[in-house]
Parts: sequence; C-alpha cells; structure tokens
Amino acid sequence: MTNPRAERVRAVRALAGRSARQRSGRFVVEGPQAVREAVLAADVQDLYVSEASAQRYPEIVRAARGREIRVHTGTAEVLEAMSPDGQQVVAVAALASPSLGSVLAQAPRLVAVLAHVRDPGNAGTVVRAADAAGADAAVLTAQSVDVHNPKVVRSTAGSLFHLPVVTGVDLAPAIAALRAGGLTVLAADGSGAHDLDDLLDVSGAAPDGVPDLARPTAWVFGNEAWGLRDEDRALADAVVRVPIRGRAESLNLATAATVCLYASSRAQR
Repeated sequence: MTNPRAERVRAVRALAGRSARQRSGRFVVEGPQAVREAVLAADVQDLYVSEASAQRYPEIVRAARGREIRVHTGTAEVLEAMSPDGQQVVAVAALASPSLGSVLAQAPRLVAVLAHVRDPGNAGTVVRAADAAGADAAVLTAQSVDVHNPKVVRSTAGSLFHLPVVTGVDLAPAIAALRAGGLTVLAADGSGAHDLDDLLDVSGAAPDGVPDLARPTAWVFGNEAWGLRDEDRALADAVVRVPIRGRAESLNLATAATVCLYASSRAQR
C-alpha cells in the first residue's frame, strides 16, 4: 500500500468518527500496545503495519497471522494517514457489545460503573484500572463517552480486550440489575457518609448498616466536573468517600476510581 489517499486508507481513518463506526460495525485500534492485546483477544479483521513497524514488533505480526488476521504492509505515509497516533501499527476490529445480562450470568464480584463520564482519557483509564484490580466488568452508561472512541481505546492500553465493557445502558435499570445479581452498589463521592479506610478496617466483618467491601460490589463513578447527581447517589446502597489526608481539594475521577477498585480487590482477596 503506497497511496495515502486510497479508499481503504480513508475508510480506516473515518473510523475515528462514531457514525462511521456505527455504519460499518468496526472500530480502529491504534498503537503497538493496544494492537498487541487486540490481535490476541479481539475480533480483529485487519492489521496494518509499515515495513519498519513490522520489524520492530514482529510478535504482533506473528500473532495476527497465527489467528488468520489479514496483514497489510504500507508505507510510513500510508500508516500516518490512517492514524497519526498509531505509531505505524493499526488494526481494525469488529465492535463488541456484551450485555449486562451476560456479565451477571458469570456472577461477577467487582464491577466498575461509569455514569455520565465524558472524557475519553478518564474513561479509558478507569477501564484499565478495573482490569488491573481484577474487576469482572465495566459498565458505561448511555450518557458516557463511546468506549470505541480512539482516544478511549488508546487510554485503556489494551484492557478493553481483557474484560467485558457494557455500553449504552441507563443508570437506574443497570443499578437495579446489579443489585438483583447480588452486588452491593456503592457510589464514590466526596460527600459520602462512609470513609473508605474505615470500610477496609471492617471488611469481612462489617456491622449491620455498614457496607462490606468483601462482598460482591459495583462501584459507581460520576462525571469529571460535577460528580454524581443527587438522584444517582440515591440509587446506591451507600455513598463512600476517599479520605484526603493532605491539602488537595479533591482527587480526579480516574485516581479516585483506582483507589476504590483496589480497596475492594484487597478486601475480596
């Protein structure tokens, strides 16, 4: 492939837009880290590399060919035209759409729920943190950023392909389904009545009326700017705050989510 203006190149580049993704049922994966994980675990249809990147990342090409994924070699200009952020390694995969029902059928013990999370970097980082903490799934409400947005995909650093990520659900019915599935629903908010450290101290033997982090738990995280709305906090079984020991006014969304998910992971060990 030598023509940066070829129809195939334009079609891959167009997948940066949501309408093209929805029309084609495909999305683009950019960069060696995300593509490496995608070719091992996702429904990847095509891999695009330059001669230089194929030599730099031979394991990606081998894995793709081992799964009978079509491998295309193009010039550096072609790969840059496909994705300025891809470091000359780009894949195209089929959209994945796991349902909340399929997640609950696996009896999850830890789930991250993102309500009205709009920033791609934050959303991707929370998915990555959920994966690292051993969560069983992540859920993004219909009002959140599209998880197949290229910036979200890059921010997950491949974790998007390690755990089911449910999208397009409304918060209230999702919480009701998670609770019916046996999970305690905890909302993370700075105004919470429960201190996260206190909950860790009593995990596994929490008194009545106190959430037990050792139980299966769904954490709900709110919007970057305004957090969780009053009506959203009211849906949870309890509202939990992350203690701030120093002079920081608050923690950003991704940091707070990571702390909460790892607290549950530790309590459930």
